[in-house]
Amino acid sequence: MLLHDKFGRAITDLRISVTDRCNYKCVYCRTGNEGALYGDLPFADYLRIARVLVGMGIRKIRITGGEPLLRGGVVAFVRDLAKLRNVDGEPVELALTTNGHLLADLAQPLKEAGLNRVTVSMDAVDPDRFARITRVPNGYDNVLAGIRAARRAGLWPLKVNCVLMRGFNEDQIIPFGMFAREEGVTVRFIEFMPLEEDRTWSPSTVVTLDEILARMREYRPLVEIPHARSETARRYRFDDGVCEIGIIAPVSHPFCGHCSRIRITSDGKIRTCLFSVWDHNLHAQMQRGASDEELANFIRSVVQKKEERHHIGEPDFVPASRTMVHIGG
Repeated sequence: MLLHDKFGRAITDLRISVTDRCNYKCVYCRTGNEGALYGDLPFADYLRIARVLVGMGIRKIRITGGEPLLRGGVVAFVRDLAKLRNVDGEPVELALTTNGHLLADLAQPLKEAGLNRVTVSMDAVDPDRFARITRVPNGYDNVLAGIRAARRAGLWPLKVNCVLMRGFNEDQIIPFGMFAREEGVTVRFIEFMPLEEDRTWSPSTVVTLDEILARMREYRPLVEIPHARSETARRYRFDDGVCEIGIIAPVSHPFCGHCSRIRITSDGKIRTCLFSVWDHNLHAQMQRGASDEELANFIRSVVQKKEERHHIGEPDFVPASRTMVHIGG
């Protein structure tokens, strides 16, 4: 039986965090004082979880962190995931989200192992601004080299994600439009969400979808193009058809009604929503000796508790029990 929640949404996308560690300290994500809070599992355990879920209807797997490229063995893990087949007997689509700092040397090996595509988190195209955001000196050149290496390796489509914060980097919208055209990548802007460690989010810090579109029009008009119902991003092309811009707008334009995702944290917990206030300990079932069938039954019971939607900005909003770096993007 394929995996559906009680609202009839098919669960086809899995995100697995393979580490809680990160080599960046981005201001919208981390305080800069806390390191990893949760442990990692052996890759064999993540692989077993993935195999069980693929048998339940998962078609796409995204490897996340923390920073997943910090973990030795990640290329071999991709190679093992690439051997999985979905319920139709086809390969599972494999993607990875990274800050790009270590990507230059790993892009080709990851592609050869079976990775299909990569998303790079990058919040400024100005080296000085980039350093202030990440709190890591000289990182910009490494990330740019990683993006170019991924493009050469054929990790495509190559997406660059930028989280916008008012008063910090909203002036990067047009420069990112230029960057997308020059580098031949898809840039996706993300509205700032209340998932940071120091809990300083407020609605006034959010640069909304409508504002992003208006600012980009000062450079070139954008034309909306179709997107799948379960996609997180609204998609646009410039009026001359060159390159693509996406906008992920969970605050101003929520897309919860078509959500197809569940997440596995680095320590083996299931999260049914980024904003869940509880985890479900799948790894504990494994430690008790659960069979694959018993794991599948546990997963089904958890997915039936998947939230209908988030409540960002509402009076009764309760922050997620984990922040983004400890969940997996």
